[in-house]
Amino acid sequence: MKTLQSKRFLVRKSLINSNTVIEVTFKNGKTAKYNHDDAFECMKEKLEKMNCWEKYKSYTSSTSIPVIVRSVLITD
Repeated sequence: MKTLQSKRFLVRKSLINSNTVIEVTFKNGKTAKYNHDDAFECMKEKLEKMNCWEKYKSYTSSTSIPVIVRSVLITD
């Protein structure tokens, strides 16, 4: 399992089915860890309707984890 460090929440087409764990640290100091594939499955229907998903093949948030994804966060 690969781990990726980030400063924002992200979901990318190139990471689908890669079994990647993403550890994000926001500017406010809050941190979260999630499995990219689990986050994608939660957001799949919404992502496929978004312009950023079609144009950039990714979705990011620099301020927080989307509410729909919070149920699949990894807690230590």
